[in-house]
Amino acid sequence: MIWLSLLLVAFIFQIATILVLEFRNPGRAVAWMLILFAVPFIGFVLYYFVAQDYKKRRKLRRRGSPLFQEMKAKLWQQTEIIDSIEQMKNKDFQGQERLFSLLTRLSESPITGCNETEIYSSGEPAFHAMLEAMYRARHHIHIEFYIFRDDGIGRQFKQAMMEKASQGVKVRLVCDGLGSYQLPQAFVKELEQAGVEVYFFLPPLIAMLDRRVNYRNHRKILVVDGQVGFVGGLNIGDDYLGLYENMGYWRDTHLRISGDAVYDLQRTFLGDWQLASGNLVSEPGLFPEHCCKGEEHVQILTSGPDQHWDAIQEMCFGAIAVAKKRVWITSPYFIPDPSIYAALKTAAVAGVEVIVLLPYHSDSRLVKLASLSYVEELMQAGVRFYEYTKGFVHAKVLIVDDLVGTVGTANMDMRSFFFNFEMLALLFDREPIQRLEKDFLQDLSDSREIRQEEFMARPRRQKGAELVARLLSPLL
Repeated sequence: MIWLSLLLVAFIFQIATILVLEFRNPGRAVAWMLILFAVPFIGFVLYYFVAQDYKKRRKLRRRGSPLFQEMKAKLWQQTEIIDSIEQMKNKDFQGQERLFSLLTRLSESPITGCNETEIYSSGEPAFHAMLEAMYRARHHIHIEFYIFRDDGIGRQFKQAMMEKASQGVKVRLVCDGLGSYQLPQAFVKELEQAGVEVYFFLPPLIAMLDRRVNYRNHRKILVVDGQVGFVGGLNIGDDYLGLYENMGYWRDTHLRISGDAVYDLQRTFLGDWQLASGNLVSEPGLFPEHCCKGEEHVQILTSGPDQHWDAIQEMCFGAIAVAKKRVWITSPYFIPDPSIYAALKTAAVAGVEVIVLLPYHSDSRLVKLASLSYVEELMQAGVRFYEYTKGFVHAKVLIVDDLVGTVGTANMDMRSFFFNFEMLALLFDREPIQRLEKDFLQDLSDSREIRQEEFMARPRRQKGAELVARLLSPLL
């Protein structure tokens, strides 16, 4: 009887601990309570190791901040900074002072005015462009990916890195410790023996012991000689070429940038490199002056659990809130937080065309169920949903009116908004927005619309599974 009382007291203590620590986030509190009741005590152990608030670790902010402050003055002298709304070439921004102020205050990366971009809508041309840029490198190659595989395309990138390192080019590679946990040690050792520096961001064991296993570096960055940069949805693997039979054709969006915005890709990489390796890189040649021929306006927006602001989530909310004509979203994982959910619903009720494109074939059954749990309510408000049937859509794109289009690594879900280290490129010129628009319309033609009457008639068993997945969604 005494043991039963002690167990009850311990269980009540666990409940109270979660409620006290998560009172600012009711969704997370409910999700962890569900886990605790499903697996008592084990659930609390998981909470201890997984749910640590990364933002309390101020040492990470102190590391990144001086690095940027040392570079900031010099970089801003070399950069064409758009610091007033009158400088925006996109005339649709006139009258959008609120959105402009939000974008310029959210991030340490300004809107830059001297850029050229190229958008790729599949893996083959994007990988070809990245490898071509790497083989042209003369000073350094900086690579950062969530997933790096030892397969056909992975070995092509390995060969390029080794060959350039043998020529005296400085090559640095960062992979996420969890996303790339299957990368063989022999693969890494071969790179290191060739002179490539390789580090993993929060390897699983270290992340578990340090209670940061829930926070992953989801960024995909390539910077060559500080002149050319790439960012987008592609990781390094044959699946991103559509070579995995279970996934089929792989639809993604990746971006090549030359010009001012490359400085911010570089700065982000160097900050992540310092976190992963503990080493500060400040050698000459990292931020060379460039002869920019383009006039595109681009902003690099980063967010992560080490930052004060949830910049990507706040940008999405701010942009959706000012939409007058359209909000088009492509995301393989759609689990909106309450504010994004409300913004989409409000926009649709107000007559804005809101379309969300999701994959029909998902690589995560639980995430798809959680995504579908939001569909019925949003469809009733006027949001239209499509499922991509040509293969798997992994692109992460947001188009709001003719104001802004985004390409990057962040999904429209709570993990990307609040837990992962993410990056978006914001495009403000008509030409790249039209390219994103063209790709989106093509994707719709390769999709089936979810009809409200048909969807509402789905089996009760599926509705129940969606409910459970939604309760757990703050943790997915």
